[in-house]
Amino acid sequence: MDFIGFPKIARLMRNIIITEKIDGTNAQICITEDGDFLVGSRTRWITPSDDNYGFAKWAYENKEELMKLGIGSHFGEWWGGGVQRGYELMKGDKRFSMFNTTRWALFNTEPKRIETQDPRIEKYQDILPSCCGLVPVLYEGIFDLLEINNCLEKLKTNGSYASPRFMKPEGIVVFHSASNSCFKYTLGNDGIPKSKVK
Repeated sequence: MDFIGFPKIARLMRNIIITEKIDGTNAQICITEDGDFLVGSRTRWITPSDDNYGFAKWAYENKEELMKLGIGSHFGEWWGGGVQRGYELMKGDKRFSMFNTTRWALFNTEPKRIETQDPRIEKYQDILPSCCGLVPVLYEGIFDLLEINNCLEKLKTNGSYASPRFMKPEGIVVFHSASNSCFKYTLGNDGIPKSKVK
């Protein structure tokens, strides 16, 4: 029998990034080393003729810009008018907000320096294509339950940061850097699967 070792345990008190969890549909742009352009939902590849809330149609219309993302799989939320909560946006007003807030800087903004293991190495954010956004960052720092609860309270009180004035935000996503894991916490009904919430 092959030996199976116990995995290393990540330290809890490390950096986290808390972002607003937007209620739309998971979306993916994949660019292969051969230059192929693929579009996906959370569970499958999609096309303009077999779409998911119009994301594939939008992606192919913006292919030239989206190719600037470079090789790899790029994940985000496709949201807005006609998708899940809608965020009080017009039916045709849909947006693609990328999840990786460390890697990317918004178009026409100054890229920030990214921390590396070796402080002598200078690494900076890449610039997003003009057609893409980012999920809003609510907190960045050492793991802190008080900050997690503060972020939830801000959303309850102030509404969505992704779509100001929308007062029914979904919740937060906590990215834990040491474990390279994401955890979600929704406002109301957090213990109930989304498919069973009425």
